[in-house]
Amino acid sequence: MTETHAFSDCATPQYVAATVTEQVQMAKDTWRLRIHCPEIARVILPGQFFMVREPGVNDPLLGRPFALYDTCLDEAGQPIGLDFGYVVVGKLTSRMTHWQPGDQVEIWGPLGNGFPQPGSGSLVMVAGGIGQTPFLATAREALGQRTYGEPARKLEAFPERVSLLYGARSEAYLAGLDDFRLDGLEVEVATDDGSFGNAGYVTELLKQRIESDAPPETIFCCGPEPMMEAVSKLAREAGISCWLSLETPMACGFGACFSCVAKVRVGADDWDYRRTCVEGPVFNAEQLIF
Repeated sequence: MTETHAFSDCATPQYVAATVTEQVQMAKDTWRLRIHCPEIARVILPGQFFMVREPGVNDPLLGRPFALYDTCLDEAGQPIGLDFGYVVVGKLTSRMTHWQPGDQVEIWGPLGNGFPQPGSGSLVMVAGGIGQTPFLATAREALGQRTYGEPARKLEAFPERVSLLYGARSEAYLAGLDDFRLDGLEVEVATDDGSFGNAGYVTELLKQRIESDAPPETIFCCGPEPMMEAVSKLAREAGISCWLSLETPMACGFGACFSCVAKVRVGADDWDYRRTCVEGPVFNAEQLIF
């Protein structure tokens, strides 16, 4: 059984003050926020996350976790900012829609392990809802278009084919499609109501890909838990390596509170809990118990 993984080159988390530089609505109830934060931008890896907190506010007292969408570069190509997407679901995210360039925020990161190296075979990224947000940086790295970390992480091999399968409730909730128009990236979209792309669930697109003449060698997935469970089952039945990025609610972000634990298999006949913020958020699908 594959245990949790951790990159040896993950940077030590930092607590820094950052400045909002851009706010863009991506879809219904969905926004992208850009913050000037070179200290974290230059060391973060695809699949990692960070905690964001509004200074001087005690409700909510704790920060909220957000996955890296991508880094923002200056004219010299150096990372100076972080982009992340969010959906309005509570007090903090509701207030975040009113943040303007120049507003100050507090950031703690980078956190978590991120995605493992994809290998040389076909890589398929499966996203549902806001689950596409970890995959822009992941795709750019896999395509050899950008490097991340300090020193820059070097992939041992680049996938021969990189695809994004992205599902949402309807066209109104599809966020960031234009951002994924990358050279070499194949994108297929599914909507539950058929208002855009294929009608039905994104797992149906994955099933078609698995049953094709060129099935994926590796699957990365992020989204609602029922979707990830279905993706895990398809991968297991086909014998495909699959890694899931969990969207578990978190409180502290550094493993002290044990509020974000995931149930995992340990050995052949036992199980235990792992902290999503420390041992995750990315887990081998075979390891997780839904």
